Amino acid sequence: MKMLNPQQKPRLERRIAGSTNRWRFPRQPFSGDLLGLSQMCKAANIDFDEVLKNPDRLCISQIQKIFPENLKNKTIQSREADVVLECLGFKWELHQPQLFQSETLAKLYLMGLARGNANPEKESVKILQAQQPGRSREQRPVKKMILSLKINDPLVTREAFATALKNLYMQEVKICLDDVLGVLAAAHILQFGSLFQRCVTVMMSGLTPSTIKNFYLAGCKYKEEPLTTACEKWMEMNLVPLVGTQIHLRKVPKELLHKVLKSPRLFTFSEFDLLKTLLLWVYLQLNNKTQTFPMYQTVLMFFSSFPKNCAFLDRDVGQNLIPLFLCLRLHSITKGKDLEELRHINFFPESWLVRVTANHYHARIRHTDLECASTVYENTPISLRAERLVTYEIRAQTTVDGKWQEFRTNQITQKFGLAEPSCKSHALKIQTVGIPIYASFSFVFSLS
Repeated sequence: MKMLNPQQKPRLERRIAGSTNRWRFPRQPFSGDLLGLSQMCKAANIDFDEVLKNPDRLCISQIQKIFPENLKNKTIQSREADVVLECLGFKWELHQPQLFQSETLAKLYLMGLARGNANPEKESVKILQAQQPGRSREQRPVKKMILSLKINDPLVTREAFATALKNLYMQEVKICLDDVLGVLAAAHILQFGSLFQRCVTVMMSGLTPSTIKNFYLAGCKYKEEPLTTACEKWMEMNLVPLVGTQIHLRKVPKELLHKVLKSPRLFTFSEFDLLKTLLLWVYLQLNNKTQTFPMYQTVLMFFSSFPKNCAFLDRDVGQNLIPLFLCLRLHSITKGKDLEELRHINFFPESWLVRVTANHYHARIRHTDLECASTVYENTPISLRAERLVTYEIRAQTTVDGKWQEFRTNQITQKFGLAEPSCKSHALKIQTVGIPIYASFSFVFSLS
């Protein structure tokens, strides 16, 4: 017979459960078989692997579901606090029903019960029983507990944290756009899912040139794809007409700018307008002390001031900007004045300009452009074919029920000529949910 040392803890082993021959752990926290635990997690919409790593996750979820929703708005002014939370140099008094809406606070509370040599599972049952209708205050078995939470995120101010805790007690607490980043960070730390999603909704509806940077970076930090996608779509529509006219253009992250430039949904009046916006962004990155939005002529003078022996993108300072400018369709710039400007600012390498000129041989270019661009097309062959067969499609974007949606035509193949317009003007009609979209402009299919 083998004698067990009274001080030696029994080893945790698996054993067979019933005729189904299913394995289970003989001790807490997994007193049931693993298949039953998996089914329980599925019913509670909880990740099974998370529960194996963190058993308290299942207990917290069960308590959250059993607490009646009306306890959140229940008047509790006459009740004493169950918990005192020490955080950010303040002491916050909290109550049990509200406490378990935050996974972080609930976990701290259960850990506190365990430190007091109590059985967390049994104590959670007592908590639920104490909240049943008809129970008197004297029957509440839970003592006031002091918990401590350390927060290092600089975004979480006392005001933001107070707003987050207030949302534990009230459903419709107004979240100001100026405070939403701090409340979002507090909700993330508290693992307060419903509040976190409310903040995301507020941010998605509050995108402006001044907020786009911080909201996008927050979406990346917390891996909130709907928020980052909303930021990208907003930038696709507003980079050139709105952001590109304000000093806030400087704050646009390079990563976001690159994504938007690669998007086929990017709106611009012309490719040259997009080029000017991008040149303005580069200027603002290099002149970070500029407090006012610069005039375009100032930008041209700045780049023209560099020595002519080397294009700006060939310099060390311009090398990391090349991926951005590779996204531009420079061959779409066909006006002689604009092409002369490209050469004058000495921004692009000569090989890029040669490639643009070569592409123009196959473009829809009027022979009259040669007169105003003699320096550009000097000794350059020009194709004077009277017609071109062009394949294209037309896209439109609009908001449907508050969400951006894209609509497009099928590919259209059509002849374009140099002389008279080869197609009459017509309105673009795209069927959507409800009323159709009509473009606010007509398309004249001529070579201009």
